Amino acid sequence: MCLAIPGKILEILGEDPLTRSGRVSFGGVVKEVNLACVPEATLGDYVIVHVGFAISKLDEEEARQVFQYLDKLNELVEVKDGN
Repeated sequence: MCLAIPGKILEILGEDPLTRSGRVSFGGVVKEVNLACVPEATLGDYVIVHVGFAISKLDEEEARQVFQYLDKLNELVEVKDGN
């Protein structure tokens, strides 16, 4: 199974649509992501990222819901592991 994670664009690097990238925050972890597939994305937007590529935009509420689901999954793993 493949998983795509939402992140918030903090900085956009480059202007060429084919090589444009950005610094994206995933709940505090910041990575450089290719933004070529989402030319409409701007600073502050949330994007879905899969293997280093932003593949679509989403609104802030959708991103928050995904982060909440991930937090709940993490809590379940901790309970299962006895932590």
